[in-house]
Amino acid sequence: MTTITIAIIVLTCIISISAFSREKIIDDFIFYPPAITNQHQWYRFVTCGFIHADIPHLLFNMYSFYMFGEVIEDAFDKIYGSKGKLLFLLLYFSALVVCLLPTYFKNKNNYYYKSLGASGAVSAIVFAFIFLAPTAKIGLMFIPIHAPAFLFGIIYLGISYYLAHRGESRINHSAHFWGAVYGIIFLIVTAQLLSEFRPVDNFTIDIINYFKK
Repeated sequence: MTTITIAIIVLTCIISISAFSREKIIDDFIFYPPAITNQHQWYRFVTCGFIHADIPHLLFNMYSFYMFGEVIEDAFDKIYGSKGKLLFLLLYFSALVVCLLPTYFKNKNNYYYKSLGASGAVSAIVFAFIFLAPTAKIGLMFIPIHAPAFLFGIIYLGISYYLAHRGESRINHSAHFWGAVYGIIFLIVTAQLLSEFRPVDNFTIDIINYFKK
């Protein structure tokens, strides 16, 4: 059975690969704050997540999403029951918007700023996983070093925050940071409202047990 994760990956790959040879798709889909401010093209918050700078950029995002997406999709089914699939979709697509809000307010009249890629939404999915399984071992692709998920998360957030404020990179580290934070907040709030599962309690117990070993 095709999962929502696979469907999003396939759709993103089709659009991204098509855009590599069609400049118009890039121009129409890319996150461009002045177009949102002056022409009210709000859809760009979402469409920019379906295009990527190049093949490595696309592969890294979709591989990361694949590794964690189906796990979270399954976890959401367990936590939210029949609402799980809908909430998984809501997390992914709302993360595309939320992770870019700080970038938008900072650059809404900056005619030199553009951004693309699904990194913010992928970060939200990864950090939902980290909060659900903080002691699981995770690492970076092609680097044979793994660390507890909570430690990886702290390092990731710290580096993303530092690089976002440094502002000397073409990579939107702000979207990475806020996407990650949003993934945790989304999980906590929706679980509190729509299920009996309490992510904060689960996270705390796992961390305490980890340090007791």
